Amino acid sequence: MMFIPTLVAFAAAVFVQLASGHFEIVYPEWRADSIDPGNDNISQWNYPCAGIGDDAGNRTDWPLTGGAVALKLRHPWTYIYINLGLSIQGANVTNFNMSLTPDLTNVTGKGNFCLPHLDVPMDIAEGTHASIQIVTNGQDGQDMYNCADITFRANAKVPDGVCKNDTQISAVIVGQSTADSNQSATATVTVTGQAAGSTSTSQSSSANGIAEAYTMTLAIVLGLTFVATSGMGF
Repeated sequence: MMFIPTLVAFAAAVFVQLASGHFEIVYPEWRADSIDPGNDNISQWNYPCAGIGDDAGNRTDWPLTGGAVALKLRHPWTYIYINLGLSIQGANVTNFNMSLTPDLTNVTGKGNFCLPHLDVPMDIAEGTHASIQIVTNGQDGQDMYNCADITFRANAKVPDGVCKNDTQISAVIVGQSTADSNQSATATVTVTGQAAGSTSTSQSSSANGIAEAYTMTLAIVLGLTFVATSGMGF
C-alpha cells in the first residue's frame, strides 16, 4: 500500500519545515538541545523553558552587570524578548520576572544574531545562580522558548568569536518611530556583519511604546499552525 510511505514522507517534510523555524541559544550555553526530536517531553513551544529543567547541568559564568546573548535564528523575521529569573536558595527557576529587553526587538534575517550587552536592572551578588529565558515569535505566530543557566561572576567575559552577527541580519526596536528626531538615534539596533564590541553593534534601552509592542506580538496567533503541530508532539 503506497499511502504509508507517502504519509511518512509527508510527516518528515512537515517536521523539517517546522524544525527549521526553531532557534538556538549559542551563548550562554543553553540547557539542552531543544530541537532534537528524540525526547518527546522537549518542545520549544513549552513554557517556560521548552520542557527542560535547570538540572540539565549546563551553567555559564556571566558578568555581574550584564552580558551578551547570542542566538541562531531560522525565521525570515523574529520578535525577541529576553527575561531573567534568579534562583532562590538553589531552587529551579520558574519565575522570569526581570526583563533584560524592556524594548522588544524585531530581527530580520536568518542566521547568527547577538546582543553584545544586556544590562541587569538590579545589583546581583557574586556567585548568584540565575536563568535567562529567550522568547521568540516569528511568522508562525507562536512563542518559542529556550533557557540558559548562568552564574553571575565579576570576572566573567564573553569568549572571543562567540558574539557575532551575520551580514544578512538587521534589527529594530519595536514601538519607536524613526521619524522622531529625538528617538531616531536609538530606534535601530545596527548589527550587520559586526562582532561584539564594534561601534556598529549596539542596543538602546531607552525606547518607548513597549506595552503596545508586547500587545501586538502576543496577539499574533495562528490556530491552524497550533493544531497541526501540537498533534505531532513538538
